[in-house]
Amino acid sequence: MHLKWLTGLLLLGLAHADNDKSLLSDKETASQDQSATTDPYATNQAPPRGEKLSRVQWTVTCDSRQSGNECEKLLDGDVNSFWLSGTEGSTHEVIVDLSRSENVHAISVVPRQDGNTDGQIATHQVFVSKDKDNWGEAVAYGTWYAGSGEKLAIFEPKKGQYVRLLSLGSNVASISELHIYDGKTPQKMAHGGVWGPTIDLPIVAVSGAVIPKTGEVLIWSSWAKDDYLSSKGHTLTAIWNPVAGSVTQRKVQNTYHDMFCSGMSYDGKGELLVTGGNNDRTSSIFDPVSGNWTAGGEMVLGRGYQASATIADGRVFIIGGSWNGGTNIDKNGEIYNPEDDSFTYLPNATVKPMWTNDRDSGYRRDSHGWLFGWKNNTVFQAGPSKNMNWYYTSGTGDQKPAGPRAAADDAMSGNAVMFDAVNGKIITFGGSPSYENSDATKDAHLIEINEPGSQPKVTPATNPAGQGMAYARTFHTSVILPDGSVFTTGGQSYGVPFNDSNAHLTPELYDPKTNMFNEQQPNSIIRVYHSISLLLTDGRIFNGGSGLGVSAPTNHFDAQIYTPDYLLNDDGSPATRPTITSVATNTLRAGEKISISADIKVKNASLIRYGTTTHTVNTDQRRIVLDSWTPSGGSYEATLPADTGALLPGPWMLFILNDDGV
Repeated sequence: MHLKWLTGLLLLGLAHADNDKSLLSDKETASQDQSATTDPYATNQAPPRGEKLSRVQWTVTCDSRQSGNECEKLLDGDVNSFWLSGTEGSTHEVIVDLSRSENVHAISVVPRQDGNTDGQIATHQVFVSKDKDNWGEAVAYGTWYAGSGEKLAIFEPKKGQYVRLLSLGSNVASISELHIYDGKTPQKMAHGGVWGPTIDLPIVAVSGAVIPKTGEVLIWSSWAKDDYLSSKGHTLTAIWNPVAGSVTQRKVQNTYHDMFCSGMSYDGKGELLVTGGNNDRTSSIFDPVSGNWTAGGEMVLGRGYQASATIADGRVFIIGGSWNGGTNIDKNGEIYNPEDDSFTYLPNATVKPMWTNDRDSGYRRDSHGWLFGWKNNTVFQAGPSKNMNWYYTSGTGDQKPAGPRAAADDAMSGNAVMFDAVNGKIITFGGSPSYENSDATKDAHLIEINEPGSQPKVTPATNPAGQGMAYARTFHTSVILPDGSVFTTGGQSYGVPFNDSNAHLTPELYDPKTNMFNEQQPNSIIRVYHSISLLLTDGRIFNGGSGLGVSAPTNHFDAQIYTPDYLLNDDGSPATRPTITSVATNTLRAGEKISISADIKVKNASLIRYGTTTHTVNTDQRRIVLDSWTPSGGSYEATLPADTGALLPGPWMLFILNDDGV
C-alpha cells in the first residue's frame, strides 16, 4: 500500500572524501584500526569475495559452444582464450561441478579480451546446488556493467557442489575466465532475520529512493559507474524491479545534472526533488508516475552534501552543503516551492549554529544535517552537531537554539530516524567527531520534540551490555520498520572513506519499547561509505552500494535484501501475511478517515513515508502509528493525524500487522 500527498491531498493506492577540488590521495589508503570493537564479524581487511577455490578436479558443461571456443577454455588460465556459446536462443548456461562440497560465496567472470564485445554477459542469475537437480532460488541476479573488466557476484555463503550461471536476454554468451570463491558462513542466530539474495548492479548505489506505486528502487551514482571526478553533467541511474527481478539502466542527460552528493526529498506534490551535488546549483525532478526526469529551477546557492526536508505545507527546506559551491559562503537556508518550481533564500535561517567542529572545517562542518519537518512549517535539526536547533521558514527565515544533545559530541555521518512522528520521537545513533580519520561512537539518544522553539527531552538509549549501540559506527545506514523498530547496518568503527577496513557486518535493531539496541543476523558483504538502505513496500529492506573511489577495489556493485523477523516463523520459513483487500479512497487529507478492508480484524497499522537516501541521511522516512480502528460495514476505519507537521505531505506506505506482528 502507499499513500501520497498531491497539492495538499493524501493519495493512497495498492501495492565526503569525494571533494571534486582534489584527488583521493590519502583518502583512498587504509588506516589502522583505532577503535576497539567486539563485533565478531567486523573485518580489519577488505576481503570482498573470500578465498579463491582451486580449479583442480573441476568439470564444466555449457549449453552450447562454437568451434574453437569450447567450454573448457573458461577454466584454462589463459585470458586470451574464451568460451563462446552458440547463437540459438536468448538463454545460455554454464554449470561447474566442484567435485566436492564447498561454502560458495562468490563467482567472478572475465569477459573475452580480444576487443570484441559480442557475448559479454549483462543480465544473469547465479545458483548453487548440492545435487545439480534442485537449484532453488537464485543466490544472486541482476545486470553487470558493460566493459572488459572482471564481473563479480558475491552472496551469502551457500553449501553446494554445483554452481550454475545463466546468461539471459542475449543470443550469445562468452567467458574468458571463471573463478569461484568460498567464504565463512556467519553463525545463524535464533532470531535476527535473513539476508539474501544479492542483486548485482551496473553502478555503485550511492543514492536511492523507492518509487511510489511501483515499489521499484531507483538508484544513481555519478557521471560514471565508479567515478565522480571531472563531472560530465549527467547521471547514471538504474532501477530494480522487485516483482520482475530485473535491473534496467538509464543515463539521465536531459537535466544536465550530475546528481552525485546531492540533497533529495519527496515534495508535497509527490515528486522527487534532487538538488545540487557535483553540479552545485542545478536541480532535477523525478516524476514517479511517468518515470521521467525534468530540469528544475536553479538554487540560490551552490551546494553539495546539503540536507533537505519537506515541511508541513509541502515545500522543501535546504541548508548546508559546503562540499561544493564554495567554502567561504555561509550556506544558510533556502526553500523550494513545488507549485512554481522556485527557490527562495532564507538569510536568517543561519547555518552557523549547526556547524560541527570538524578538523577539516570549511567543507565538512555543515554536511548531512539531521532535519525533520515539523509543526507550523518549522524544521527541527537534531544533529550531527552536538547543538540542536529550530529553523523557521516564513519570510526571511529564522533560527533558535534547541540545546545540546545531552553530553554527546558531534556525530558526523551518524543516523537519525523519526520512528513516532505524532509524538515527535527521534532516535539518533553513531557518527564521529570529524568526517574522516575519526573514531566512531556508540552513542545513541532518544529525542522527543514538542512545540517549535521548545527544548526537547533527550534520553540515552542502551544495549544489553551498556549505553548506546553494541558497536561504534560511522557511515552506517538505517531504516524505520512498520512495527516501530529501527534497523541499522554496516558502517566502520574508524571512518575512512573509500576503504573497507574496520567494517561491521553485524546489524542492530532499536526497540522503542525498551529503548535498547539488539544484535541481528550478520551478513557477508561490506557496506560503509556511500552505502544506502531503504524500506521496500513488502516490508523487506534494500541495502546496497559502498565505494565509488576511482576504480577502487572497494567498489561494491550490488545490493542485498534483508528479511526482518516479523516476516518469518520461528523456524525461519515465511510467515503467512495479512492482506489489505481494498481501500475506500486513495486521496486523503490530514484529519480525515481512512477506510480499508482486510483478511484480518485490523487493530494495528502504520504509515511510513517513502524514503530517499544518500550519505547516511534519509530525512524523508518517518512513521505514523494507527492503532485505533473501528469496524464499519465490513471495513475498518481510522482517523489520520490532523497535523501536517507530523503527517507530512508526500508519498506514504500503509502496513497492517496481525496479532503476531506479521
